[in-house]
Amino acid sequence: MIDFSEIVERTHKVIERIKRINESHHYFNYISEDLAITQAEKLKRNPHGKLAGIYVSVKDNICVKGIPSQAGSAILDGYRPVFNATAVQRAIDEGAIIIGKTSQDEFGFGTFSTNTGKGFRHPVNPFDHERAAGGSSGGSAGITALADFPHISLGESTGGSIAAPASFCGVVGLTPTYGRISRYGLIDYASSLDKIGPMAKTVEEAALMLEVVSGHDMKDSTSIDAPVDDYVSYAGKSISGMKVGIIKEAFGKGVSPEVEDAVRAGISRLSDAGAQISEISLPFTSRHCLSSYYILAMCEASTNLAKFCGMRYGAHAPLEGNFNSYFSKVRSENLGEEAKRRIILGTFARMSGFRDAYYMKAMKVRTLIINEYKKALQGIDALVCPTMPILPPKFSEIGKLSPLQNYMMDIMTVGPNLAGLPHISVAAGRVGKLPVGMMLVADHLEEKKLITLGSVLQ
Repeated sequence: MIDFSEIVERTHKVIERIKRINESHHYFNYISEDLAITQAEKLKRNPHGKLAGIYVSVKDNICVKGIPSQAGSAILDGYRPVFNATAVQRAIDEGAIIIGKTSQDEFGFGTFSTNTGKGFRHPVNPFDHERAAGGSSGGSAGITALADFPHISLGESTGGSIAAPASFCGVVGLTPTYGRISRYGLIDYASSLDKIGPMAKTVEEAALMLEVVSGHDMKDSTSIDAPVDDYVSYAGKSISGMKVGIIKEAFGKGVSPEVEDAVRAGISRLSDAGAQISEISLPFTSRHCLSSYYILAMCEASTNLAKFCGMRYGAHAPLEGNFNSYFSKVRSENLGEEAKRRIILGTFARMSGFRDAYYMKAMKVRTLIINEYKKALQGIDALVCPTMPILPPKFSEIGKLSPLQNYMMDIMTVGPNLAGLPHISVAAGRVGKLPVGMMLVADHLEEKKLITLGSVLQ
């Protein structure tokens, strides 16, 4: 039970705590001390809401009014939104205390949170400082793992950026159905793929945040106009008779044996709790999801980031030479290598003469992937697989990977994101001190099934 008479004092202690954590772990790009104290003072006078007294961190690409929101990029240095993202506003309306903006890969471009923008430090794994926290919501997952105070984070996923860091940091990451949570106030990466979602220590806490921030939003034409379930009530329910399909292609070659053993142990726990387990196959998705995802995501990133050209948005410089040279100078000085790579590849794939060969074909493949998932989920409550194929890697190992090898690490997570399906990563076990994530995927708007199954595993 929270004592709101002491909420201001406790908030001061929480701020000091995360400052100390941030010195060594680099989980925040900005700590919103003044905002948090102001919100705590309001709660002391008028305690209210489902999130009253819960401290909420927000990924750096989700806008918080008056607080630097840069999506981890130097090209947005100095940007302070004049509004809150809808998800942030809904959390605040329910009593949340916003403690800061968490570190991430620049614009979400990465799997390990090592592609942080110029001037930012990459977050480290909470269990081993030589290893990655996962990306791109690495800061959100890391602070969630180490928080010793009531805390939930708002992360964001395009191709697995909630699930991957949740797996590497041993926390719960719930990626909702595309459109379940409004994207208003989210700094774009790929508009047809981006999703805001909660990261928490427990499934119940993730369900609570999902319940608060979900729902139709007139400011976002892609938000779904459908009733919001009482998600919290589904945590702890019996799973007896629920049907879970093991994705055949998600095990074996390319998956660490330790990861496979931990996930299969998690599947056994579901079986022991009454779930009916069977094996299903997603052959088309397994072969083509990565290529389809990266073509589409890069094309959309190229389009969305075109506005950061030094004229109306983002960083600018003294106007010299022609527009092309000015445009190139601003972007080359303020964008990181991975951001440049994705913009260039995306621009190429959507150029006249190449659009049909790459972008349009990838869109057709995406439709076939959606159809394969829908068919597989007929009569099945959820699909299960490892979240990530490997344990959290060391930074020294990541540095040796080629860009293509980096992209291949998303093999489990890009499929559900392409299909807009809800999925949850829950810790299945540990290998030594390192956590292993297990991912459950359900049909559209069936988050409640994920919450019921996930709560058995935690």
